[in-house]
Amino acid sequence: MAASDQVPIGSGFHAKSTAAEVVAGKDLAGKNAIVTGGYSGIGLETVRALAGAGARVTVPARRVDAAEEALSDVAGDIEIAAMDLADLRSVEKFTREYDETGRGLDILINNAGTMACPLARVGPGWESQLGINHLGHMAMSLALADAMQRTEGARMVSLSSTAHVRSDVIWDDPNYDTRPYDKWEAYGQAKTACALFALAVDRRGR
Repeated sequence: MAASDQVPIGSGFHAKSTAAEVVAGKDLAGKNAIVTGGYSGIGLETVRALAGAGARVTVPARRVDAAEEALSDVAGDIEIAAMDLADLRSVEKFTREYDETGRGLDILINNAGTMACPLARVGPGWESQLGINHLGHMAMSLALADAMQRTEGARMVSLSSTAHVRSDVIWDDPNYDTRPYDKWEAYGQAKTACALFALAVDRRGR
């Protein structure tokens, strides 16, 4: 990632800013948002803030029942839909059904993820952290491109982590087919991939 791509935007916010502080005074009525992992942790608070500011928020969830319970006391226009980032058929179904609504997409927040877990395979043999944290999100984001292009000023957020410093993307063996597995290195690789994806989308969208 070139240093020239990392330019402060002067937002006034910082690492300790809350979602509520970011949307304070904003009117998001009429805006459509999708937040993955929007029923726990950072994702839940993001949904709470966006919906509270008037946005219509869709939360794709691997466990719909858990999402319904977690979001039951969150005010606003919130829709829960089934989707598993580890299953490309599930991702395709979710994005197709969203596209069929004809709604645009103003805000896409790729937040869901898994961290430092034992070696596991998902999808077509992906290492699970790379598959869920990055590749599933990439497939979803690309499939939602038309919905975002229908909306002027649409934005995609790809959550990364300072853990990205633990590993570059190892292009020769990203899925640990031959090299020894390290759960934190794998997490770092996935988070580097998230950052690189955001950078690539930004460059192509200019």
